[in-house]
Amino acid sequence: MTLSSIQTRIAEACFACDRDPEEVTLIAVSKVQPLDRVEAVLTEGHRVYGENYVQEALGKWPDLRARFGPVEVHMIGPLQTNKAKPALELFDAIHTLDRPSLAKRLASLAQAAGACPPLFVQVNTGEEPQKAGVLPSDADDFIATARGMNLPLAGLMCIPPEGEDSTPHFDQLARLAARNGLTGLSMGMSSDFEAAITAGATHIRVGSAIFGARTYG
Repeated sequence: MTLSSIQTRIAEACFACDRDPEEVTLIAVSKVQPLDRVEAVLTEGHRVYGENYVQEALGKWPDLRARFGPVEVHMIGPLQTNKAKPALELFDAIHTLDRPSLAKRLASLAQAAGACPPLFVQVNTGEEPQKAGVLPSDADDFIATARGMNLPLAGLMCIPPEGEDSTPHFDQLARLAARNGLTGLSMGMSSDFEAAITAGATHIRVGSAIFGARTYG
């Protein structure tokens, strides 16, 4: 798979459900990818990337931005509270706001800095005990709490359970977002992004289908 083939599939999925492809942001998930693969996709012109780890992103993106110009980098992995400050300074959006302690830390840092990137609340739609995210039953209250802290909420994010049909989870996330007046929907990965687009995704997170399989050393 290549970047161009993914872009083609996005356009086809949008056409099938009468959506404008411009409404869908492709986040190329570059975590744990060899630098030469990331540079190749940058050279093709793609400018929106996703990272899971603050330290890895800090070691990679300042130099790449200096060489390739403006690049959006989104935090899409669990964010430790003690890494909130560098995350706020590095990332253009954070998709994993998932607990009150992190909301309080981000609100404090944002107030001091006078700025905060757009935030997505991660919802654990599958209610999996090992997975981060606000439970669906707690989402309305958590969204209201975050708004009360003046945090800039852009939308919601989910990662459906592996091996399950993703569509019910995407539909649930879309309903939650609509109920709370949020327009951003960060959902869909390499295996299910077309279904996510049909359900209204505004941001899809595709890694291995663009870069190839990751090798963890």
